[in-house]
Amino acid sequence: MNVHPKNLPITRRIFCNRTLNLRSIQAIGYDMDYTLVHYAVDEWEGRAWEHIRAGLREKNWPIDKLKFDPSLVTRGLVIDTELGNIVKANRFGYVKQAMHGTHRMDFGELRRAYARTLVDLSEPRWVFLNTLFSISEACMYAQLVDLLDSQDLPFALGYSGLYGAVRSALDRAHIEGELKNEIMADPARFVDLDPETALTLLDQKEAGKKVLLITNSEWEYTRFMMEYAIDPFLPEGMKWQELFSLIIVSARKPAFFQNDTPIFEVVNQEGLLKPVVGTIKEGGIYLGGHASQVERCLGLDGEQILYVGDHIYGDVHVSKSVLRWRTALVLRELEDEMVANSHATENNKKIAALMAQKEELEHEFSDLRVKLQRKQKQYGPQPEGDAEGMKARMATLRAELQALDGQIGPLVADDGSEFNPFWGYLMRAGNDKSNLTRQTERYADIYMSRVSNLLHYTPFMYFRSPRGSLPHDLEETP
Repeated sequence: MNVHPKNLPITRRIFCNRTLNLRSIQAIGYDMDYTLVHYAVDEWEGRAWEHIRAGLREKNWPIDKLKFDPSLVTRGLVIDTELGNIVKANRFGYVKQAMHGTHRMDFGELRRAYARTLVDLSEPRWVFLNTLFSISEACMYAQLVDLLDSQDLPFALGYSGLYGAVRSALDRAHIEGELKNEIMADPARFVDLDPETALTLLDQKEAGKKVLLITNSEWEYTRFMMEYAIDPFLPEGMKWQELFSLIIVSARKPAFFQNDTPIFEVVNQEGLLKPVVGTIKEGGIYLGGHASQVERCLGLDGEQILYVGDHIYGDVHVSKSVLRWRTALVLRELEDEMVANSHATENNKKIAALMAQKEELEHEFSDLRVKLQRKQKQYGPQPEGDAEGMKARMATLRAELQALDGQIGPLVADDGSEFNPFWGYLMRAGNDKSNLTRQTERYADIYMSRVSNLLHYTPFMYFRSPRGSLPHDLEETP
């Protein structure tokens, strides 16, 4: 397990799933949005939600009274386009919590809907909320499900068609550039600046790493955002472009890691393009293309390249699965989750102590039940005591267990509520790991709350994954 830098707050730590030696990494690539440049989520997603509503208003849908509510959803949830639900699954795909529209489903409703259903993200029915950019569309979808159920929308749409309408309205806002134009007009409102990000990149560059920028954003927006978020924190006279050995915009991830698409050189600051003949060159700015062109340009591949992004699928899943690049995932919400978790320490100790008591009582109750069974049916070793005494003790135990459940229930319900009042923690689903955690463990070698966390570990860090625990491992005795 890694030793974290002394006095580093827990919210700024880096966590390792798979051993990663930064000394062997020759190139580090970065996504931009929600990775190098972080946004004020409620502001950005609130405006994205407004643009979705504007697009749907053109259909004359009765949506004027709806209001954006970011607490309805979190990253890592899954939209069930077949039933109109938003669900939270554990690492095995079992649904642990669900919301139909904006209605929180109780245990009975949950069981009827998903008792025989596992969340399989390879099926088109399920839409995984991979990134913070998913918040606006998921929020609108939940609200529209309510309208569809109340027959205020054309029912022929179905829950699947409803999601398609939301997705189409959001895509249109992005394609037409309306949303990003608003961001550029007032970046202070939307961008959460991190002064340490520039120094992190500069350390890596001066340590001999080839630093790359690979973003889906177009050149004009990328240039503006990087000038705003990075330039003010660089040495005087230095520009953000000097940090990078390669800059690739409009990359169209995940296709960038999968398909060989045309690539163009951006030949001036206004974004003039020309087709690339032959290979790309270090120091250039390009549009589109394929990751293999990056590998050929740098003379590197696979294990020598680390890619850092915030999108579970488009950044870390595909780059890991297709190219075997090393991967780092940025989960900004991790900071709030860790604070909430630290505040819940005493609560969790109480839950653990009460659960230990419950397990002891349950074991005694079950043992008595078997003894009573043997006594009444006259088989096997006969227990001491009479049947009536056993029944009396079982009744006492049952009452004690019910009392314990009365204490445990509210504590468990409250656990994680500081992070989100309904969904609880990002990385947990009940007492198990969430589906998001499974994706993170499988595809991200390391994960962190922000890029600048790397600053505190240096470009020479050897990240070592902890020894994996197994259910049958012997518990340590005090």
